[in-house]
Amino acid sequence: MKLATDKSIKRALDREVKERNTLNELSYERPDPLIVASRYMDETISLISALFAYGNAHQIVKFLDTLEFDLLNESEDTIASELSRHYYRFQKPEDVIAIFVALRRLKDVDSIEDIFHKGYQREESVLDGLWSFIDTLSFIYPRDTQGYRFLIGSIPKRMSSAGTYKRYMMFLRWMVRKDNLDMGLWQKIDKKDLIIPLDTHTFKVSQKIGLLDRKTYDMKAAIQLTDKLREFDPLDPVKYDFALYRLGQERLV
Repeated sequence: MKLATDKSIKRALDREVKERNTLNELSYERPDPLIVASRYMDETISLISALFAYGNAHQIVKFLDTLEFDLLNESEDTIASELSRHYYRFQKPEDVIAIFVALRRLKDVDSIEDIFHKGYQREESVLDGLWSFIDTLSFIYPRDTQGYRFLIGSIPKRMSSAGTYKRYMMFLRWMVRKDNLDMGLWQKIDKKDLIIPLDTHTFKVSQKIGLLDRKTYDMKAAIQLTDKLREFDPLDPVKYDFALYRLGQERLV
C-alpha cells in the first residue's frame, strides 16, 4: 500500500496499534519473545528473552522455552552444570552460562532499572542509560568471546557508527510502556524518551510507507524514525513499534 500523507499514515498506524494491542497477538503460531517474557513479569528474565531475540522468531521462542530461569537464584556452579548443553546460534554453552552468571551477580549489586536510570537521568537519554548498563555488566562479568560480546553488546566509539541496539530498545519498550502487550515494570524512565527497536522488518516497512528516508540501517535511522513517530504521538512514539514490526513480518506492506 502507498500512503500519501502523514495524516493518512498516522490514521492507518493508529488503527493497526489499536487492533494489535491484544494478547491474541502473542501465540506460538505467531511467535514473539514477549510471549516468554510476559509469562514471568521479571526484568532479568525479560532481558534474557530480549538479548536472545535475533534470528527466526520460532527458534527464538523454542530456545527460550528450554531455559530454566530459576537458575538465576542458584549458585554459579549449579548454573554452569545445568546449562552445559544449552546453545543458541552465536552463543556456545559457555556464553549462555556467562549471561546467567553475570545477571545472577548483578542481582546482588543493583536492579537493572536503577543501573539504566543512573545513566538516563543526566540528560533523559536511554542511550546513556544503556551505556551505563553495558559498562556495569562488563565489569561484573568480563568475558571476551564473540558469542558473549554479541549478546551483551559494547559501547560504540562513535555514535556515527552505532548499530540499532534493537534487542535492548525492545527490552526498554517492554519495561517502560504499559498496555495489553508491554509490561510496564519500570517507573523511572519516561516512555517519551524511548527509541524504536529498529529491526529489518520495521526498517523496510518504514521506508515503504514514507516514514523513513535514511538508507543505512543504524542508530541514526532508529532516531530519525522515532522523531517522525514523535510527531504522531509526542508522549509515546514507540507505541507504533509492534504494529510496524507485524506489518513487515506478515508482509502486509
